[in-house]
Amino acid sequence: MSEEKPTIGIIGGTGKQGSGLAMRWFRSGYSVIIGSRDPDRARQTAQQIRTEISPTGHATTIKGADSLEAALQANVIVLTVPYANQLDTLRIISDAVKHKIVIDVTAPLVPPKVGTVQLPNGGSAAVAAQKLLGKDVSVVAAFQNIAAQHLAALDYNIDCDVLVCGNTKADREVAIKLAKAAGMKGWHAGPLANAAASEAMTSVLIFINRAHKIPGSGIRITGSPGKDED
Repeated sequence: MSEEKPTIGIIGGTGKQGSGLAMRWFRSGYSVIIGSRDPDRARQTAQQIRTEISPTGHATTIKGADSLEAALQANVIVLTVPYANQLDTLRIISDAVKHKIVIDVTAPLVPPKVGTVQLPNGGSAAVAAQKLLGKDVSVVAAFQNIAAQHLAALDYNIDCDVLVCGNTKADREVAIKLAKAAGMKGWHAGPLANAAASEAMTSVLIFINRAHKIPGSGIRITGSPGKDED
């Protein structure tokens, strides 16, 4: 019997990163709810993906809703809003995500110097999210270093790895499975505090893109895991 897949609620799913992840997970057989401050735009984005993508799994659905409704209906929440909107958005959905996993994709980019590392007080955006949501929510940080244009490409596999930070291995594993479903390799990268490194790397990659004219650089982990991979 195949493992039942959770319904994924992507808050901020009308943006380039959120819609790219939605497309890939829908194609891999996950039911997806796109959440947005503008539910009509969320429904339009869902309809566009539904028109373009043939999912694996007849029961798979994709639909749009406002952010709160998407968070209420989903099993796993993925936050893909800009850094400036991160905490305000989490306040709106905080009651709806209790006892759920919130995968925070936020990178603390502060215009106009988005190519300069500017970590927030407390060390990282993901740590700030966990502090706001409290102990009844498990925040996992992932997908900060994946360029949106790669997610939108029709090729399935993406030549970038995903660092996954969270305070329990089981919760990190949820994000690692979703990375695989989206065509990427996910790696256990330690507790949530370590998200500061992957968040900072986003600004470093932006600088590299500009300096070397690379259309979406990423990271790769070298080496072969042994039997006691963690």
